[in-house]
Amino acid sequence: MEGLRSLLPGATASPAPEPVTVTVARVVRPEHREAFERWAEDTLALATTFPGNLGVSLLHPGEGSSEYHLVYRFADGESLAGWERSPQRRAALVHLDEMVDEVRYTRVAGLESFFTRPAAPGPRWRSTLLTVVAVFAITSLFQLLVTPHLGSWPLEARLLLSAVVVVLLLGYVVMPALTRVFRRWLQPRRD
Repeated sequence: MEGLRSLLPGATASPAPEPVTVTVARVVRPEHREAFERWAEDTLALATTFPGNLGVSLLHPGEGSSEYHLVYRFADGESLAGWERSPQRRAALVHLDEMVDEVRYTRVAGLESFFTRPAAPGPRWRSTLLTVVAVFAITSLFQLLVTPHLGSWPLEARLLLSAVVVVLLLGYVVMPALTRVFRRWLQPRRD
């Protein structure tokens, strides 16, 4: 395992912080929908000012529902905790009791959040294209730089190492960076 770690750039013994996505579902009383939407927009805007925030979304209820979803994405658990423990968030939550009947909280981290689709995803072909480009680049570099040194290894061992390196780099390094860089292209606004 130590040999594999040495192949990964920036690999250390301690795990790297992983992105965290939180979804808070709130069932809003019908007579308070407008006030709640204003509150949600203000609160989400406030969350974007906190260190480590990677984005926010407000999902409006479908027809016949009054359940809103507020989605917060942070670079790591520590950044999320900074937001969740903040006096600004506590002050914002004070205004909710009269507007909301029910609250549910969901949190996902790491690769699970990487595969969670955003609230308003862009065209699927864009994320597919970006993934193909990333896999091609990683695989090409692996073939160029690593494979020539593994000639004596059995085919299955070379394929396994290649798969492990591609998946680790894709999930922890390349795709998180590419999705940040190409965020606007991947999820164009539908204003």
